[in-house]
Amino acid sequence: MIEYADQFPKATWDTLVMLFWSGLVSIILGLILAVVVVITRKDGIAPNKWVFWILDKIINLFRAIPFIILVPALAFLSRFVFHTTIGITGAMVPLIVGTVPFMARQFESAIMEIPEGVVEASISMGMTNWQIITQVYLRENIPGMIRGVTITLIALIGQIAIVGAVGAGGLGDMAIRYGNGRRMTDITYVVILLILIIISIIQLIGDRLVAKFTR
Repeated sequence: MIEYADQFPKATWDTLVMLFWSGLVSIILGLILAVVVVITRKDGIAPNKWVFWILDKIINLFRAIPFIILVPALAFLSRFVFHTTIGITGAMVPLIVGTVPFMARQFESAIMEIPEGVVEASISMGMTNWQIITQVYLRENIPGMIRGVTITLIALIGQIAIVGAVGAGGLGDMAIRYGNGRRMTDITYVVILLILIIISIIQLIGDRLVAKFTR
């Protein structure tokens, strides 16, 4: 394993890069989707059954597709957007498409936990829909949103390991190429340890932020 030790820093960095960018985009898109789904539902502040129905079904559809199937299915889209299906760039499309629905549901659940009376009070005070979104939906349950982000980012680590099997690089790629392909189980164990460390750091940061924003 010593001769491959210098590859661990790059593999770890590649994993972190994919985690950061796919996680960031998924948080933004997931939050937008969650807000639109919440406000357009039948009892929302801007009900629209068709918008709600379409987005709800799209989210359910992509949540139901196993990620290992989603990766090759979206190869054409990766090629169209980034002109490649390999490497970190080629992994971005399936990672984002596979993560956004889960992130959206986590945000939606957090928003729906806000007491209905708070929203009704905001409406009676004459707040606009935009004010309710920014000052109520996005502020009244920040701990719940942080918990949702933490859970989804940890799940995203597993998806990043999967895309490593199709040439995206990262720790998953090392485990497949050396740990499995060359029967170097010591490399597999090191990869597992590094992934556990990353997950533990994410969980620790999430727990600290939840504690800080819990009233």
